[in-house]
Amino acid sequence: PLTSFLELGVPADLSDVLASAGITQPTPIQAATLPDSLAGRDVLGRGRTGSGKTIAFAIPTVAALSRSKTELVPLRPRALILVPTRELAAQVAETFVPLAKALGLTTAVVVGGVPYNKQISALKQGLDVLIATPGRLEDLIKQRLCRLDKVEVSVLDEADMMADLGFLPPVQRLLDATPAGQRMLFSATIDRAVDGLVRRYLTSPVTHEVVSTESQAATMEHHVLTVVRDQKHAVVQELASGQGRSLLFTRTKHGAMKLAANLTAAGIPAVDLHGDLSHRMRERNLAAYSSGKVRVLVATDIASRGIHVDDIALVVHVDPPAEHKAYLHRSGRTARAGASGTVVTVAMPDQRREVASLMRGAAIRPTETAVIAGAREIRDVVGPAAEYVDPEMSAALFAPEPTRSAPRRSGRPGGSSYGGAGGAQRRTGGAPRADGGLGARPRRTK
Repeated sequence: PLTSFLELGVPADLSDVLASAGITQPTPIQAATLPDSLAGRDVLGRGRTGSGKTIAFAIPTVAALSRSKTELVPLRPRALILVPTRELAAQVAETFVPLAKALGLTTAVVVGGVPYNKQISALKQGLDVLIATPGRLEDLIKQRLCRLDKVEVSVLDEADMMADLGFLPPVQRLLDATPAGQRMLFSATIDRAVDGLVRRYLTSPVTHEVVSTESQAATMEHHVLTVVRDQKHAVVQELASGQGRSLLFTRTKHGAMKLAANLTAAGIPAVDLHGDLSHRMRERNLAAYSSGKVRVLVATDIASRGIHVDDIALVVHVDPPAEHKAYLHRSGRTARAGASGTVVTVAMPDQRREVASLMRGAAIRPTETAVIAGAREIRDVVGPAAEYVDPEMSAALFAPEPTRSAPRRSGRPGGSSYGGAGGAQRRTGGAPRADGGLGARPRRTK
């Protein structure tokens, strides 16, 4: 049986913060890891999505900093939390801020796609907990606006994703820059790449794996709906038309944007989430989805980690993911914290072998059905359809914001597409931009 946070050694101030948020009993991953992590040991924790891993590493991090009482040094944070996406950074910060505040500690987030000013200001004031994505953090380090030599606790969240080839080199460089203090790695899945990080960076780590496939099977239904190509759009639209909150995954950014627009035009208000959106647009769309203003979010794998929205009833793999880890992370957006949920993979006949391999890798035995638009089996999966919104009203409410042009400078048109939100103004002479690219070359004069 699970014990209380106090019995696990959690300081009373932190236990009170959790209780005020309605969290009174630790989850299995928290109960397993907290005795070791609070004792200062290196920990490798594995727990399924939604199992409470963030609290499991937030509590020992702030507790360790409170005990050490080392002074703040400008530009040198005392704890580093590395995460793969902006969205996950924001979610982690929501957990950390009240816990850190209860012990008089400061917290800041450093991610790309947003202005540098606030991030630099927080670093200059001295910082206890830094939550960061690798790209922006490395950028600030290269500008000599951050150093990691005072880090006492390092945490790698979603370690399996951070160990992928795209993330691994910067993650290694950042961890190499931190002292060998306490280090914790948490993930929903563990593979050889994660094992490599463990061997290189953790000292005599304690491993806790709390993964219950039985509990997941009891709360999550898995379906594979086989459709012919010309029926796919109509079937996906029916899946999205249910009364519950739905999350639809596509493989590409363009696919997410197009599907969200098509659903909205059909009277099913939907917003998209992908890497081509500015930070402001990501926040706006996610807020609309979280608040219930829209019931449908269409996203790439960027939403498979770090999107913690309650009561997602249905996850639809509009495009089957490339490998089983992505399937598990996508699917884990539903059936969280003991709730029930449904996962549907839409597959065309030529994808049967690919999907079968995917399910074997994920250890899932789905219900397989061949369907056409309007089939009773679709409604059995998603339940009654919601009332459609007038398409024109829907499009007006949830259309993307218009692109704003930058002020004109020296007779040149402003507002390039560089730099995400708002764009960066053009520069002459091939000078490097903050995002690492080059500005316009100077024109030759005759």
